[in-house]
Amino acid sequence: MDEKHPLTGEDGKRLFTPAGKTKRRPEAIADLMKDYIRAEGLAPGARLPQERELIDRFKAAKGTVREAMRALETQGLIFTRSGPGGGAFVAQPSARHAMELLSTHFFFDQPSLSDIYAIRKALEPEVAALLAGRVTDGQLAQLEGTIRIYDHPPGDAEEQYRQRVAELDFHSQLAQLCPNPLLGFLCGLMHNLLRELPLARKIYADPAPSSREEGLSFQYRLMAALKDGRAEDARRIAAEHMAFAEAYMLARAEPDD
Repeated sequence: MDEKHPLTGEDGKRLFTPAGKTKRRPEAIADLMKDYIRAEGLAPGARLPQERELIDRFKAAKGTVREAMRALETQGLIFTRSGPGGGAFVAQPSARHAMELLSTHFFFDQPSLSDIYAIRKALEPEVAALLAGRVTDGQLAQLEGTIRIYDHPPGDAEEQYRQRVAELDFHSQLAQLCPNPLLGFLCGLMHNLLRELPLARKIYADPAPSSREEGLSFQYRLMAALKDGRAEDARRIAAEHMAFAEAYMLARAEPDD
């Protein structure tokens, strides 16, 4: 068994709550609150019941209810407001907030470049295939606007770094457009992990010649396939691009002889 990711041990290492394990009371109350929000059809901005009503509804102590509400606030599902008219309200969950929470999970146990590119190689060609024929002229114009950030040699090291990150932004835009929201979210998470990975940031800041020209070639070919609705071509081009990007990043990560 992989010692790095055991199936047993601290809760922080688990990816799920085993069926035989009882949740802590605040966690269970938080789950009941989610059920309540769904059952009542509460939209973002809707007021939640006052604390006393929640205590009575869930037969829980004040401290337990408050801990459950703090957990929901941390998750981005509710927000609180003080003063006249204050209280707890349903929030609009943010994909960016969710990605920040997931990125924090990997703060001390960071994935490798190979880990990230294994996911990118598997998923991003599928994003490209799904988008073929579905990208509007306005969306293509936005993608082209991102490309213009790095379609010329950088003037200095700061611009070099901005260009490399903008290359990643291009792929994040595609992920955001993906008609499968879960697939797009997972790809966006990989991009965020790359943005925060110290080794990747070091490579992006490297003043040595980069793979910008090759990346541009892949991206222009991909955009043409998306515009023309050529799903198989889009999948193939994206797969080639991911393989090239992985090889480049891994080569740059190797220590000098």
